[in-house]
Amino acid sequence: MDPREAKQLEHAEYDTAGNDEDAPKGPTTQWVSFTIEGETYAVDVLKVQEVLKQVDIAPVPGAPPYILGIINLRGNVVPVLDTRKRMGLPPQSYDESTRIIILDVDEDSVGIVVDSVAEVEEVSDDAIDTAPGASNDEGSRFIQGVVSTGENLLILLDVERLIAREGAAKRSA
Repeated sequence: MDPREAKQLEHAEYDTAGNDEDAPKGPTTQWVSFTIEGETYAVDVLKVQEVLKQVDIAPVPGAPPYILGIINLRGNVVPVLDTRKRMGLPPQSYDESTRIIILDVDEDSVGIVVDSVAEVEEVSDDAIDTAPGASNDEGSRFIQGVVSTGENLLILLDVERLIAREGAAKRSA
């Protein structure tokens, strides 16, 4: 190959690589995104069993304060967490957009209440930044990573930490 052809090939490769900015690079994972307090969060789609509209939740005496109660899901008893309380956010009354995301974690089902469910996002593993560790926010300990999506941030939650009981979380840390 003469130097001129090599230069053209190099230029063509550079141009092609630059035209595909939005395509995911490397392995990707899918995340179910939802909002709480105006922020966009997401959980790994492989952990999501289903999404429900708001249903009656039976209180459980003696449960931790962030446990709203239990629901009957096709004959299975499923505990439901108040995600806002768990993350140290102010309470909000439920509306038509409120959803319960049923998660499957270690073969157990657990529900988390969210303000609304958005969509399934495909995220390049290379685009995930580590969670900022400097925050004193109650909810920051549940953050697995963050992804910049244009002008917004997608906050990826660590489901296992979110649903872990306080004593269990401290023992395993």
